[in-house]
Amino acid sequence: MALSIGIVGLPNVGKSTAFNALTKQQNAEAANYPFCTIEPNKAIVSVPDDRLRKLAEIVKPERVMPASIEFVDIAGLVEGASKGEGLGNQFLANIRETAAIVHVVRCFDDENVIHVNGAPNPKADIEIIETELILADYQALEKRMDKIAKQARGDKKALPLLELAKRMLDHFGEGKPASAWPEKDDETYRQLAREMTFLTGKTVIFAANVDEAALLEENDHVKRVRELAAERGDEVVVLCAKVEEEMAGLSDEERAEFLKELGVEESGLEQVIHKGYAALGLMSYFTAGPKEVRAWTVRQGAKGPEAAGVIHTDFEHGYIRAETISYADFVACNGEAGAKEAGKLRIEGKEYVVQDGDVMHFRFST
Repeated sequence: MALSIGIVGLPNVGKSTAFNALTKQQNAEAANYPFCTIEPNKAIVSVPDDRLRKLAEIVKPERVMPASIEFVDIAGLVEGASKGEGLGNQFLANIRETAAIVHVVRCFDDENVIHVNGAPNPKADIEIIETELILADYQALEKRMDKIAKQARGDKKALPLLELAKRMLDHFGEGKPASAWPEKDDETYRQLAREMTFLTGKTVIFAANVDEAALLEENDHVKRVRELAAERGDEVVVLCAKVEEEMAGLSDEERAEFLKELGVEESGLEQVIHKGYAALGLMSYFTAGPKEVRAWTVRQGAKGPEAAGVIHTDFEHGYIRAETISYADFVACNGEAGAKEAGKLRIEGKEYVVQDGDVMHFRFST
């Protein structure tokens, strides 16, 4: 279950610079003009987790494999993108399959950096992007209506889906996102949402891109973003893309020292991933042996077989049991042998709810 996050925003708000910083790669051209990202950029990066390092110190494996996350950066959207303005919304399909969206918002004033609408206005800038995403969802659902109507003519059980789709079109037409739909727990809505993968139904994390001074003392732009996010229950990450980019070539130790000097606890990458995991209800468990120590991403509340299935579907289907040690016990007992001797190794069956940080070894039949 690799976490995938799409990055959106107006042109020239620091999206590509943020992408370079977040991925520690210079594979997205950054320039002081709109539309410098023409093709969608993708990068797979490692999920930072200090627990992996500690496990590796104990086990001394041949290799260490962190969990991974994919970032997808698309061309900047402008007002009227759905009608073909700028580069249009042709790239939005690239983020339909992502689990969450990072919306980069410019929160700094600099007359030397062009803003497509003259000057930064976080509330107005956010509304422009959201309107284009709503219109994209409207158009996608409108295209699907004939198929849904045909399905309903052949099967009366599909009539509720058709009625819902009509209501959703009206909802989008009123300028409301899928996240504001009042009946999200309804099974018919869930079916439609699965089929359509609504852009406006995804978890959103606002990334307030600030100058270095605002990292320690938030400016008025950031405060407006926080107010808007609080109204909707969305997360906010404050980062300085240029500072993050400067850290891209540093070692983990050098980066930690750099952040300490700035008075910042986590990098933008760590903030985005940790808030993304929390918002999406995800966590990590580990496997640890002489060949490999590895982190696996699984949803919170997953039972043993589902967690095993993240490794391989055969593990889920043939699941028998899982030898399980909590991370704290594994470290305190200096590994599996010590945990077993101390009675901390547990045999868990199919109903066991996996906990964050569990160190697991699965037994299964083929």
